[in-house]
Amino acid sequence: MGQKTHPTGFRLAVRRDWRSKWFAPKHEFGALLAEDTKIRQILKRKLESAAVPTIQIERAANRCRITIYTARPGVVIGRKGQEIDKIKEDLAKMTGKEIYVDIMEVKSPEATAQLVAENIALQLERRVAFRRAMKKALQTSMGLPQVKGIRLRCAGRLGGSELSRVENYRDGSVPLHTLRENVQYGFAEAKTLYGILGVKCWMCVEEDEKKPAATKVG
Repeated sequence: MGQKTHPTGFRLAVRRDWRSKWFAPKHEFGALLAEDTKIRQILKRKLESAAVPTIQIERAANRCRITIYTARPGVVIGRKGQEIDKIKEDLAKMTGKEIYVDIMEVKSPEATAQLVAENIALQLERRVAFRRAMKKALQTSMGLPQVKGIRLRCAGRLGGSELSRVENYRDGSVPLHTLRENVQYGFAEAKTLYGILGVKCWMCVEEDEKKPAATKVG
């Protein structure tokens, strides 16, 4: 019971790539790993409304390149690039390193598991009925040609009930044990009046080699 492998970690080096790419000696590794976590937390907090599913970090000597994947690049860049300049400045001050920021636009947010989970969590915070939010997300994603299947799971005091419970919805094919399948995983938390609700999303997406999932902005 509960001995489940994380879907992303399970597919590393087969279907998924590392989100942090750098090498460090043993005595520096822990500090750099903690710095990566802090960078992601700061960016997630600052870009809460920009729909950011992934943040990739690459390091070389005293330089750090951060790639932000977003469904709303305009929010990240800001007016005349003010927002992105402020982000660079704040991160450079925190890390003491030279910061480069790349922005990649996510073409279809409805086919990205993390963004689907965050969208449902946002609706739950706005007091939308959980069944309605889940069914709508299911229908929207399954309406896209590249989505083979989707599985949603909400847990907590749903609808303000006295006891916490779990609600599952699924449609199409989501083979979690098939490593060659492109199964995405997303998790988000909805902070409601009754407590925290957890939202999980598994999505099987067919990749089109001709059309990239994300394109570079600027």
